[in-house]
Amino acid sequence: MTNLVLKSEILNNVLENKSINRQEIIDIYQKSVENSNELFLTAQRLRIKNKNNTVTFSKKAFFNIINLCKDTCSYCTYKAEPGEEKISLMSKQQIKELLQLAKKYTCVEALFVTGEQPEKKYPEARNWLKENGFKSTVEYLIHSSEEALELGLFPHTNAGNLNYDEMKELKKTNVSMGIMLENISERLTERGMPHYLAASKKPQTRLKILENSGKLGIPMTTGILVGIGETIEEIIDSILAIKDLHKKYGNIQEVILQNFQPKPDTIMKNSPSANEEYFKKIVALSRIVMPEMNIQIPPNLSPKSYQSFLQVGINDWGGISPLTPDFVNPEFSWPEINKVEDNSKKAGFDLKCRFPIYPEFFSFISKKLRDKIAVIQNEDGYVKEEYWK
Repeated sequence: MTNLVLKSEILNNVLENKSINRQEIIDIYQKSVENSNELFLTAQRLRIKNKNNTVTFSKKAFFNIINLCKDTCSYCTYKAEPGEEKISLMSKQQIKELLQLAKKYTCVEALFVTGEQPEKKYPEARNWLKENGFKSTVEYLIHSSEEALELGLFPHTNAGNLNYDEMKELKKTNVSMGIMLENISERLTERGMPHYLAASKKPQTRLKILENSGKLGIPMTTGILVGIGETIEEIIDSILAIKDLHKKYGNIQEVILQNFQPKPDTIMKNSPSANEEYFKKIVALSRIVMPEMNIQIPPNLSPKSYQSFLQVGINDWGGISPLTPDFVNPEFSWPEINKVEDNSKKAGFDLKCRFPIYPEFFSFISKKLRDKIAVIQNEDGYVKEEYWK
């Protein structure tokens, strides 16, 4: 690995496992503006060293439990208002039926997603909970997770800002959980900025949740949204914040890097998509800052070029569903899994189906959950090929 000699002394140091500081990371980016070859080459070397030639995905079903949300993010099309056609208030029966269908399609992950604390703002959410026999959205999520486990699917919950006790309860039935950091910048929460009307997106609030997940030993997925008006320093600070949390608790199982795509019914509908070359540099920088991390991009958000990201440091495609749409990005369909496998193979990588928890994090979960995983697990900790195919 160290046989490669680059013009950049900083990148040579990276390849020799030497630590680099914030300013050096900024310098790497600034030099890549003129020529990104060495940045991409270094990221790929680190990716092969730490992740070999495997690229993973999770075969999932997306449960849009309730999309009422007390926040209003400038770029979000997931949120619905009462009376809108896209509103989702799933009943227990609807959840059960989708779980059964997901099992029929040999999905592995049950992704449970809700809006931010909907019952605090909407009487419709409170009535929905009452009709289904629950006092809170979290109580409903625990019930849904138990139902999923009964059928042999593995829950991953993304329900926004949960408190310590809520996360502690969900840990019993979820193999992992998720919350996007988005960006650590306070500037992006100011008037006229993307997170101004989203109190839950305040950086310190998100960091507190990630901190709690570390204290609880929950395998956690987090990530950054790229292309919403941030500076390169804000992106780098966000990557470093995630790195610091993982160094402290060791529970960040993956980092999602998501490229902004404007949505027609949002405040930012006329904003440009994240520039692809810029996005690739952020992906490569993330690999350089966190060489051993699982780094993911969603393939549906780069439908014509997702396989090219295999050359800049990623090792995961995230959840792909053969059954349900991406309710967060409904205008971007999931690619077919067999096409993702073909494109990965053409790029020199083997596609493997993982659980919504990576093998190296199995020790974080209870024996009860590990025993359920073992039923369809191969010797490498991935899903048996004969099951998911």
